[in-house]
Amino acid sequence: MFETEQILLVLLDILCLGLAGLPFAILTSQHNTFKRGFFCSDDSIRYPFKEDTISYQLLGGVMIPFTLIVLVCGECLLVTQSHPNQQVNSQSSLLCCYLRAIYKALGSFVFGLAMSQSLTDIAKYSIGRLRPHFLAVCQPALGPDDCISGRYIENATCMGDESLVNEARVSFYSGHSSFSMYCMVFLALYLQARLQKKWARLLRPMLQFFLISASVYVGLTRVSDYMHHWSDVLTGLLQGALVAVLIVFFVSDFFKKPAAFQKEPELSQSSLQETPVNGNHYHSTH
Repeated sequence: MFETEQILLVLLDILCLGLAGLPFAILTSQHNTFKRGFFCSDDSIRYPFKEDTISYQLLGGVMIPFTLIVLVCGECLLVTQSHPNQQVNSQSSLLCCYLRAIYKALGSFVFGLAMSQSLTDIAKYSIGRLRPHFLAVCQPALGPDDCISGRYIENATCMGDESLVNEARVSFYSGHSSFSMYCMVFLALYLQARLQKKWARLLRPMLQFFLISASVYVGLTRVSDYMHHWSDVLTGLLQGALVAVLIVFFVSDFFKKPAAFQKEPELSQSSLQETPVNGNHYHSTH
C-alpha cells in the first residue's frame, strides 16, 4: 500500500513537470513567432550581427551540471550529518534517505526551471520583439518610397538567412538572463538554507555574490553582443529571480529543519511544578 502511494506521487510529480514544461516544448519546436514590423528610422534594430559570447549550449552545459552537482553533494552531506550513528545493517534505509533527499531537491529545481523557460518562451513568441541586429540579418527588400514619411513597414521581404531572421524576432525577454538568474538565485538560496555553520559566516555571502555576479555577467553580454535590448535583459533577470524565490520558499523544503536537528520540546511550567518522587508526586507550594 505504501509503495503504491509512493509510485502514484512520483507519477503525479512527473505529470506536473510535463505540464509546466509543455509551453516551452511546443513553442520551441514550432518556432512560430508573431511577425512584428518596423520603422526605417528605428536605430535600435540597426546594430551589426555578432556571434554569442556565451552560447545557449555553453550556458546550459555549465550551469545545469554545476547546479545538479551542488544539490546532490549538499543533500548527501545533510543526510550524513542527520544520521551520524547509522548502523551498518541499516544501510538500505540510509540509501533511501539519500535518494529521497536528492529527489526532492532536484525535483524542485527542475520543476522551477520548466516553469521559468515556459514563461520566457510565452513572452518571446507572443510579443515578437525585434533584436538589435534585426536589419543586419533580415536585409529587407525595400522600395524607394518605403521609408519616407516614417511609414510602418509590416510585411517586408527579408533576403537574409531565414533561420537567423526567425531567431531575430524573439528578443523579449532574454532567455539567457532568465535561465542563468534562476539557476544562480536557486543555488544562492540553497546555500543560505544549508550552509549555516559558524565558519561560513563570510564564505556563504561570498559564494552567493559570485553566483549572482555570474548571472548578471551573462545578461550584460547579451547587450554587448547586440542580441537583446537592455530592457529584455532586465526583465529576464527579474523573472528568473522571482521564479527561483517562489520555488525555494513555496515548493522546496530547504528552510524546514530536519527532524534530527530539531530541539527537544521544553518542559512546561506545570510539568516543573509536579515531579514524581518514590512513586508519589511532590506538589510545589508557593
